[in-house]
Amino acid sequence: MSYFYLKALHIIFVVTWFAGLFYIVRLFIYHAEAQDKPDEEKRILSNQFKIMQRRLWYGITWPSAIMTLIFGPSLIHVFMPLKDHTWLITKIAFVVGLFLYHLSCHHIFKTLQRDEFKYSPTQLRVWNEVATIFLVAIVFLVILKDITHMGYGLVGLILFTMVLMVAIKIYKRIRLKNNQA
Repeated sequence: MSYFYLKALHIIFVVTWFAGLFYIVRLFIYHAEAQDKPDEEKRILSNQFKIMQRRLWYGITWPSAIMTLIFGPSLIHVFMPLKDHTWLITKIAFVVGLFLYHLSCHHIFKTLQRDEFKYSPTQLRVWNEVATIFLVAIVFLVILKDITHMGYGLVGLILFTMVLMVAIKIYKRIRLKNNQA
């Protein structure tokens, strides 16, 4: 019975971790866009975005990541030996990639807290979609539990990524067109 409690807690913290990752990058985008505002407005917005980012990052996203990484491994014993569950090995590889993404977001967070803007809003929009790619890959692996079908999932993931990139370009064009009008 404890397995199901651990699994429920793992899922809860995965959801809150992803919520934090999705929202933090949106805040990065808005913070970067605020740099084009008049000085007084830019100062007010930047200060507010820094507060919001700090609260989200340290109050939700980091704790959720840590709890996910605690409860996730507590479930692995059910799938021993791991070599018999290639889907889980692949999932773990994606989770490692997700954690590297998290650390990259932490780096961006730290630079924005110092008022250093190294990425454009468009670059950050693309970066925001990386978490979506991890989410899709991990969920398909967990649900299908079959590495063979993951091939189809990877093709779908590549197509999904291409659609996202096209959507970002279209959105950028629309925004530029609306700003010029």
